[in-house]
Amino acid sequence: MGIERIESAEDPRLADYRDLTDVALRRVLEPAGGLYMAESEKVLARALAAGHRPRSVLVQEKWLAGAERLLDGLDVPVYVATSEVAEAITGYTVHRGLLAAMHRPALPSVADVVAGARLVLVLEDIVDHTNVGAAFRGAAGLGADAVLVSPRCADPLYRRSVRVSMGTVFQVPWTRLPEWPEAGAVLHDAGLHLAALALSDDAVPLDEFAASRPDRIALLMGSEGDGLSRRALAASDTVVTIPMAGGVDSLNVAAASAVVLWALAPRTSAR
Repeated sequence: MGIERIESAEDPRLADYRDLTDVALRRVLEPAGGLYMAESEKVLARALAAGHRPRSVLVQEKWLAGAERLLDGLDVPVYVATSEVAEAITGYTVHRGLLAAMHRPALPSVADVVAGARLVLVLEDIVDHTNVGAAFRGAAGLGADAVLVSPRCADPLYRRSVRVSMGTVFQVPWTRLPEWPEAGAVLHDAGLHLAALALSDDAVPLDEFAASRPDRIALLMGSEGDGLSRRALAASDTVVTIPMAGGVDSLNVAAASAVVLWALAPRTSAR
């Protein structure tokens, strides 16, 4: 570990961190560049525990000692900057004092991720990174064994997703699904019962489904606006709904996933 002091936001060593508030640049920098950003000591600790490798770390002096403990024995540059320089570099206030540019690991196969899993959360085309992060946090806290995301689902390793998840994106096994109907075939081949959360005349109330739940379930959650696609519904084995009151027809997708995971998790055992 090498500690290097940074005096200017224009320092060329900090190209990975610069202008992170620009959405288009983040899309180029992080996914296409093979990097993601981990923010805070807690998130970095969970990423390291999951075997992820940092390319570099940007830290303010106040948090340097914690970074040194986490990175002890690793060959990684640690850039130390003042809060003013850090904000000028990233374009926003780095509230938790530490950012790490992390190498993206190769995604495992769906079959490997769901092997032996009894409760799997499937996120189809969720576009809000906050919802993705919150769904991962619920999955980790409520006993899901894995999370699968569709090809167009927001990136779980995006900075906001990672931050909202409190680093649980590194705790819960996850990968990307292929398109439907191939995704349905892969999940059925793995022995999972596909339960789609949707509004439908033939939907089974959640309490009834939970009372006689299949042993292994993949819970399908749809996008914030349109819900599950027709292809996802066609691949499902059961449509499940949360009974609502007060004239409200549905919940935010992250809240809904937490409710259903809580209802289904008592008979599961998280990894």
